Amino acid sequence: MASTEVELRSTIGGFTATGRLHTLSVWFIFALRLMMGIAFFQSGFGKVLAGNFSAAGYLNNAPAANGSPVAGLFEAMGSSALFVDFVNVAVPWGEVLIGLGLIFGALTRLAAFWGAFMMLLFYLGNWDVAHGYINGDFAYMLVFLSVAAFGAGRILGIDAYLEQYDVGGQPLVERYPWMRYILG
Repeated sequence: MASTEVELRSTIGGFTATGRLHTLSVWFIFALRLMMGIAFFQSGFGKVLAGNFSAAGYLNNAPAANGSPVAGLFEAMGSSALFVDFVNVAVPWGEVLIGLGLIFGALTRLAAFWGAFMMLLFYLGNWDVAHGYINGDFAYMLVFLSVAAFGAGRILGIDAYLEQYDVGGQPLVERYPWMRYILG
């Protein structure tokens, strides 16, 4: 009979962590990928459909009003018309593309990285530590990082096929090992 657990082991800075995942964990990893994909797709798609998304007010006002330690950075970003124009496109379409990548399990690590980056910026911009430093933005950032770490795109996702795609007689990720950083 096959084991229903998978052993994990990682050493960082001389500290080793070990654990066991039950094989049912694959469904929860898949669910996290879908949850974040749907949430980001819906958020971005709503902004795209509305056609009037503007980050200027947020960049110039919210971080300072929230007491963010990096409010000056957000104000600097908001004071550049070119940067605001970029963000007005990057946020809604970034959310749509991140969402689609996660829903379909395509370029999953790349999508999860950018999702985590966006959540870090939201965490810093929506700064509210009245109830502690951990909030929804921070938790979502960790979920994105978990999706990337677990290679969630290999679970009922397109990345499982892309990684094995034959390129010159070798699977894609063997021929181009750097692709492991964006697939999976």
